Amino acid sequence: MNLRDKLRGLLVRLYARRVEGHLDHAQVPKHIGVIMDGNRRWAKASGSSTVHGHRAGADKIGEFLGWCSETDVEVVTLWLLSTDNFDRPQEELVPLLGIIEDVVRTLAADGRWRVHHVGTMDLLPAGMQRTLKEAEEATARNDGILVNVAIGYGGRQEIADAVRSMLHEARDRGVSLEDLAESVDVDMIGRHLYTGDQPDPDLVIRTSGEQRLSGFMLWQTAHSEYYFCEVFWPAFRKVDFLRALRDYAARHRRYGG
Repeated sequence: MNLRDKLRGLLVRLYARRVEGHLDHAQVPKHIGVIMDGNRRWAKASGSSTVHGHRAGADKIGEFLGWCSETDVEVVTLWLLSTDNFDRPQEELVPLLGIIEDVVRTLAADGRWRVHHVGTMDLLPAGMQRTLKEAEEATARNDGILVNVAIGYGGRQEIADAVRSMLHEARDRGVSLEDLAESVDVDMIGRHLYTGDQPDPDLVIRTSGEQRLSGFMLWQTAHSEYYFCEVFWPAFRKVDFLRALRDYAARHRRYGG
């Protein structure tokens, strides 16, 4: 690293410390959703392979959760694999699934986080299904951040699964379709989502400069604030995270009012 890079790094750290010093922890979002975008473009820009980009993105997760823990965030939802990602070429998808499974194991072994899967389990390989179930069981009593790992996740699929769950529950209780139709409301649907017992995200961060949700938590983010960051996910820094929190704290949330 040359002198110029060292000075730039020092200035960024000093700036991050300044931003953090002015951060009001009472204004910190309790639930942050993260669309971790840009692994492949980061790899291409750095002359690396796509697999290396995914590994670099995976390595950023522990660091990110550490920042969240320092700022009193309670729930984090990490979008690791969408339902659309299954259409990627096998030479990319197979290593990516292995990297994601390693991420889940690492989160479970950390000892701080509670791991919870959100997504369609049936789409995942049997080995990954076992890893997710074991991670949830092993971390259920941890008192740190609740980490939702969105794997095989799609927002429309989640709503379809919620409706299916409602229908199955009504059948098991002997409730007719007519009675169910009369009783369906927003709260009922919300209870059947993958995150049914959790608060909705206060803030959604998307890296890489893209400004769309791409189907991320469509129901839960109705009143969320969004922060779009130009930097690719593997290069996401603490100062970028703190800027997102500062931006969030400066907004007045009206919830439609």
